[in-house]
Amino acid sequence: MKEATEALSWEELESLKEKDIDLINGPNNSYSLLRLFGQDKSSIRVILYRDKHAWCPYCQKIWLWLEWKRIPYQVRKVTMRCYGEKEDWYLRKVPSGIFPAIELDNELITESDQILINLEKVFGPLGMPLQKPEILNLRYLERKLFRAWCIWLCNPSFNKGQALRREGQFKLIAQEVDDCLATTTSKWIDPSIANSSQSLPGSIDAIFIPYLERMNASLTYYKGFELRKEFSNIDTWFKALEQLDEYRGTQGDFHTHAHDLPPQMGGCWSDNNKHQKSLSHQIDIGYGLDKQESTYQPNKIDTPAKIALKRVLKHRNQIKKVNPLDDELFDQPLRAALSKMILQQTFTPSIGSALGLRYLRDRVSVPRDMPLLSARAFRKALEETAQLDGPTQGPPIPIRNRFDQNPFNFASQSQ
Repeated sequence: MKEATEALSWEELESLKEKDIDLINGPNNSYSLLRLFGQDKSSIRVILYRDKHAWCPYCQKIWLWLEWKRIPYQVRKVTMRCYGEKEDWYLRKVPSGIFPAIELDNELITESDQILINLEKVFGPLGMPLQKPEILNLRYLERKLFRAWCIWLCNPSFNKGQALRREGQFKLIAQEVDDCLATTTSKWIDPSIANSSQSLPGSIDAIFIPYLERMNASLTYYKGFELRKEFSNIDTWFKALEQLDEYRGTQGDFHTHAHDLPPQMGGCWSDNNKHQKSLSHQIDIGYGLDKQESTYQPNKIDTPAKIALKRVLKHRNQIKKVNPLDDELFDQPLRAALSKMILQQTFTPSIGSALGLRYLRDRVSVPRDMPLLSARAFRKALEETAQLDGPTQGPPIPIRNRFDQNPFNFASQSQ
């Protein structure tokens, strides 16, 4: 058995990683640049342009729609302005720089709702057509909930009464969504039927998913308000979604959303109550909030850790390069954390490594880097390894931009 200070070598770690999966035809994932669903490459009619970090909520709903319809498509990833400079080639194609965009039979289309309408015309609806009155009413409800969330999350409250009114207005509209889910005869707001007769989410589910996911994360982190505990039907809906690999491939976690939203939204305001501080601390140190984030259980208990290991091994040179510790100094602490994650044993990191370990803990991005459960396993190992060295924290996560997440340093590595 290895001594506590003798972390596994890179060669030993390589032997323990998860096996490769079929990125093109297998489960949905954030790395593939091509999705075929068993069809020939010549069948591709769609190119999806989305952000490299998979942070954009409007990209997520198009991505989900294509996955649930099993439409072959290519992916081209573009830098989001909040974490770097947008590529010139994309600005020549889309001068506004907005996301998402698609090319459908060589025709460029922007604005996510317009994209869905055009996709529906060519490939048929996912559930009820988007222009049906019932769906239009639900789209209006989604926008109402979005506005109430923004008012509560993105504006300072000058007194307790104002804060309570904003919370009350959000809860009132969220109850409408919960009531809507209570009346459906399936798991979904508007089910669609796959070729296998399996019930899948419809277009309106894909429209609700991105911001309900971000509301769940941000209100927990900044307000101490646990959406899934408050609204049982929304919780049941999330639980059903988490069993679908199409959704899990796009799903972010609380840590990622809590820290990617401020520059996108123009700021997020904390309530600074005792419950909020406790929840946000658990998120920040990487332990997460268990079933409030995801109820999915993989077939093998060690699979998330092995997937995390595989992803880190692929990018380890770039990970060490951007770390505030010297490349050579960070090598052993990184191996110690990975060894801890895989073997569930304690490996002592080199002295002065806590800063680098916590820097990395704070910058694991879901789903860009790895799936939610894998990130939870990796962040926990990084934090517990850092605790052996001391309390030193890494550089704070920026709130006005996320230039610390600039993908330029990883540009030489695809997927």
